[in-house]
Amino acid sequence: MDRIEKKLKEIGFNLPSPKEGRKIDSAKIVGNLIFVSGHGCSDETGKHPYTGRVGADVTLEQGYKCAQLCGVNALAGVKEVIGNLEQIEEIVKVLGFVNSALDFHQQPEVINGFTDLMVELFGEKGRHARSAIGTSNLPHNQPVEVEMIVKIREN
Repeated sequence: MDRIEKKLKEIGFNLPSPKEGRKIDSAKIVGNLIFVSGHGCSDETGKHPYTGRVGADVTLEQGYKCAQLCGVNALAGVKEVIGNLEQIEEIVKVLGFVNSALDFHQQPEVINGFTDLMVELFGEKGRHARSAIGTSNLPHNQPVEVEMIVKIREN
């Protein structure tokens, strides 16, 4: 277990195991960048602690927690392709989708759950460019999905 995984565990998160039988890669390396597929907010058992639209079925605080879970799952995707999260040099770009009620306009505050987690784990190297977008639906009726681009150390 590397330093980042230990920190995750200390704050109450465990990286989930890779999922078998997927049709897409959880992340793809191009040069020293990793393009991480959209990851939802299932917990380490694969269950969704919250479902529905933020601002209707899910509170802002629950959406924030969902964004944190997206971060944990995205890091699991990175680990799957590079084997060790210590190779991450910085989080470059994040795109967060929030399954939003029609009158919900606090998507950035929801995606702060992801951002705050990355900064807690990586310090300044966890700061990133970001977009937070409201959408009318997400797979499995999840409240949040996040994708990211990560720079890794050159060997």
